[in-house]
Amino acid sequence: MLLVTGGAGFIGSNVVAALNDAGRSDVVVCDLLGNDGKWRNLAKRQLVDIVPPVELLDWLKGRKLDAVIHLGAISETTATDGDLVFETNFRMSMRLLDWCTAGAVPFIYASSAATYGDGEAGFDDDASLPALKKLRPMNLYGWSKHMFDLAVAGRVANGDPLPPQWAGLKFFNVFGPNEYHKGTMMGVLARRFDDVKAGRAVQLFKSHREGIADGDQRRDFIYVDDVVRVVMWLLATPSVSGLFNVGTGKARSFRDLMLAAYAALGTRPNIEYVDMPESIRNAYQYFTQSKVDRLHRAGYNGGFTPLEDAVKAYVGDYLDRPDRFR
Repeated sequence: MLLVTGGAGFIGSNVVAALNDAGRSDVVVCDLLGNDGKWRNLAKRQLVDIVPPVELLDWLKGRKLDAVIHLGAISETTATDGDLVFETNFRMSMRLLDWCTAGAVPFIYASSAATYGDGEAGFDDDASLPALKKLRPMNLYGWSKHMFDLAVAGRVANGDPLPPQWAGLKFFNVFGPNEYHKGTMMGVLARRFDDVKAGRAVQLFKSHREGIADGDQRRDFIYVDDVVRVVMWLLATPSVSGLFNVGTGKARSFRDLMLAAYAALGTRPNIEYVDMPESIRNAYQYFTQSKVDRLHRAGYNGGFTPLEDAVKAYVGDYLDRPDRFR
């Protein structure tokens, strides 16, 4: 069997879909479905079981798995409960790492581009301890992910035991189907699509930094299908371990993203710019762009979907349909 933690979430449910499409029905999801409709992310899937996180360690006792894909986390960048975030994002990850090490089970886990903070130290996925120690995450979520990256890097540096394959994936700005339960953490395209479709003005943030135009704050937007391809490639390539950026390597503006949505619908753009809330101005990233050299050097050649093509696929295949779920 394969275990996907966070398997009812955004990226996790897309990984589960890809596993089903590849003929794997022996998939166990660890997640909480809650009351926000996350079950719809799995409504078209075939699973062995859905295990609540509090029961996972007992469930794992005596089992042998083909791999653990650890995507479960508190991922809100606005989270403030430090104890809960650390327990969920760091300590549970450490328990799974230890379990996979003891049982010689491949371990693929989600890190985050939030570990890079404001980007002053660059976006190089150098997994050495000296390089990682230079990073300064700007929020609790990013710090919790960074702490786990440091723990894994420490074991590598000390020659301590690790799973036969381990891979940490620093996801950049992922967007695509099944993100609809995420509320304020949902990508801007999904949040604003109904406005785009209805012809209402779409609001983007003004810039509060000299030399950067309104709406020209840039992110490395990557379509979830591209992320899933990287995960599937790692599962099929057990010789590859390491910490890898997962982005396109090309930053694009929020304005570009929304213009692509208008183009996909064939409608005239209607964008207005509003002040960024003061509460987030000091912690707002104006630019993220991954370096994907290490992923390519490791042998990955799956490519990445250009922004306009990704938005067209997302709009045409999901957002502009009655059933938006994968």
